[in-house]
Amino acid sequence: MIYRILIIEDEKAISDLISMHLSMEGYRCTCKYNGIEGADAIESMQFDLILLDIMLPGADGYELMDFIKPLGIPVIFITAKHDIKDRVKGLRLGADDYLIKPFDIVELQARVETVLRRYYKLDNIAHIGDVTVNFDARVVTKAGRPVELTVKEYKLLVLFIKNKNIALFRDVIYEKVWECEYDGDSRTVDLHVQRLRKKLGFENILITVYKVGYRLEVA
Repeated sequence: MIYRILIIEDEKAISDLISMHLSMEGYRCTCKYNGIEGADAIESMQFDLILLDIMLPGADGYELMDFIKPLGIPVIFITAKHDIKDRVKGLRLGADDYLIKPFDIVELQARVETVLRRYYKLDNIAHIGDVTVNFDARVVTKAGRPVELTVKEYKLLVLFIKNKNIALFRDVIYEKVWECEYDGDSRTVDLHVQRLRKKLGFENILITVYKVGYRLEVA
């Protein structure tokens, strides 16, 4: 399932940064830059989560919460308002979480996943053919037998599962798994993909995408 996220944030640079990183994680993002546009989007489209700034032109985040709450869509406030009374007000209005600017994008991604898991009961276990991945226990089995993966191989597998049927560029894979800037050498990524294919029997579903990278192709 691809989760749809509405980002209502008037600072375009922040909105674009959030959208870029969440899209790389497999989410489908829509950006609106004021409260009125945000309300119109909520009225005309379906969303699974809303990332909502408080200080917005048109209608502020607190006003939008009155509109959102009856719809049952989870909300994470993203704001520069750091006073405890603002945080309490947001949570009492029905927000599910509250993130203060400036924030680390990795923390935002974790909070998004946590809220979605709580609302939509995201599976902690993935099944791909005869391979099973238990994300909580970090255990991988094939036909019921444990498969030993290195830390990087496991992170690579999780990245492909979270982005199944999506072509991932080698530089994106490298930066996500190795957590540093891609240096243009694709051998590291290619070697780990080859090992993962062999260990899990993914030769026919972990597809090479010409001049791009790789895609985990599953039904």
